[in-house]
Amino acid sequence: MSNRLELPFEITLQVRDACLCLHLQRAARAVARRFDAVLRPLGLTSGQFSLLMSLNRRQPPSLGDVAAVLAMDRTTVTANLKPLERRRLVEVTVDDADRRSRRLSLTPAGRALLAAAVPTWRDTHAAIERGLGRCDPDQLRADLRALS
Repeated sequence: MSNRLELPFEITLQVRDACLCLHLQRAARAVARRFDAVLRPLGLTSGQFSLLMSLNRRQPPSLGDVAAVLAMDRTTVTANLKPLERRRLVEVTVDDADRRSRRLSLTPAGRALLAAAVPTWRDTHAAIERGLGRCDPDQLRADLRALS
């Protein structure tokens, strides 16, 4: 007699067909790959574009603010900032009001690169929306926000 629990293949099919997590992950990876491909000539990934865009504010945001916008933990944001700092696209400074906090800002080079990337983002984003078929992009965004 086997101690192995039997898991019918039908369960695998059910998860494959119904699991929102699986379908969202697959869609997110496909969209990210598409943006990665079009942003590659600019030396950016889709994640770096999002991170740089999250810094495009009137006042430099805190690390925690950026982590919240990107739904990442602070250590992941810090790790993703390192290559952007080395490229001198981002500057991390001590917060004057709270010396324990850090403020993140785009450098002039970071701002210029981000501005150069926006037309590519717009074109790709429009193509993805057109490819949604019957799906209403505004409703999809609302539904995704509701999940987060």
